[in-house]
Amino acid sequence: MTQNFPLFKIKTYNTLSRTGLEKFPSGRFEIGPGVDRPDAILLRSHDLHDVVIPETVKAVGRAGTGVNNIPVSEYSKRGIPVFNAPGANANAVTELVIAGLLLAARNIPDAWHFTKNLEGDGDELESLVEQGKKRFSGFELAGKTLGVVGLGAIGVKVSNAAAALGLKVIGFDPQLTVESAWQLSSDAIAAGSLDELLARADFVTLHVPLNDHTRHLINAARLAKIKPKATLLNFSRAAIVDESAVLAALESGTLHAYVSDFPSRALLNHPRTIVLPHLGASTAEAEDNCAAMVSEQVRDFLENGNIRRSVNFPDVHLPRTEGLRLAIANENVPGMVSQITGILAEHKINIVDFLNKSRGDYAYSLIDINDHIPPPLLARIGSIQGVLAVRVV
Repeated sequence: MTQNFPLFKIKTYNTLSRTGLEKFPSGRFEIGPGVDRPDAILLRSHDLHDVVIPETVKAVGRAGTGVNNIPVSEYSKRGIPVFNAPGANANAVTELVIAGLLLAARNIPDAWHFTKNLEGDGDELESLVEQGKKRFSGFELAGKTLGVVGLGAIGVKVSNAAAALGLKVIGFDPQLTVESAWQLSSDAIAAGSLDELLARADFVTLHVPLNDHTRHLINAARLAKIKPKATLLNFSRAAIVDESAVLAALESGTLHAYVSDFPSRALLNHPRTIVLPHLGASTAEAEDNCAAMVSEQVRDFLENGNIRRSVNFPDVHLPRTEGLRLAIANENVPGMVSQITGILAEHKINIVDFLNKSRGDYAYSLIDINDHIPPPLLARIGSIQGVLAVRVV
């Protein structure tokens, strides 16, 4: 079926990969940082918490995984789905985690710094190298145990890559999906609890989102249970760990090293930290993948009402049929569907296809109809208590 789409306007808050922006045909989309009254917002790291967005905004897409720079709860109450790109940067982060393991195990940063500052040449230089290299003796990864906290797209890739390098892998994720379980190496074993993982692992790498449940997930109490001389890696979010507790564990010798992608002055000043400038997804490939994924999701939502990979609303995808489509976001309360369909039946509007799903406090419906729906009727549906957003697609 050929569809006549309206012109949609998209405001960008960061420089996004051209690969992603090309997902929006110029004839149907106006996109850029100066767009007024946008239908959607695309961004990477820009903080929206103090930004008043127009009432016209129907969707927000982040070209990345974490959404802590977006007031998701506020947008949920307005019926605005927030899209992200889980897994699009998984390979980039995985490779950096493996690099972090090697940096810590072989004392490479200190050794590199030592070598770059050597003076002399020839026999003199060789003598200095031989005298100094003993200070940087490390250990091999093969045979050691890696504990992976969080087995989503990144955690699974890290687990599989580590297993291929000869590490024993133990994972913990109480919300492990069937899809992730299928992709996980059969060599990986499951820990019964986070504390069990910490007690058994020589390396612990964190791959969980930042929320109220994971803030300071690694704290003084948990570090007291960690295997002595373990190395902790954090390529997730800074606040997943209690930094002061980590520094104390480094000082006491409980931790061998801390590898983090989130610099702070205290971490930079400690001799047994390896701190990188938030390089996790900083590859051209990851930026292209993230921008392309979230652009496709936002476009499909604007044009067809479909929701894929939203962090606050359920996945709802319904193939298009003839006629018009109603897209309705609402609070997940009893009687909502019957009220909506009752109004349509009252006006003798036939439902061709229908899909409703819920997720937590919110629900979303796609209703295909073969009749025109007048604005007063649309307004009546929108006035139902608990309906957050309604539009004709």
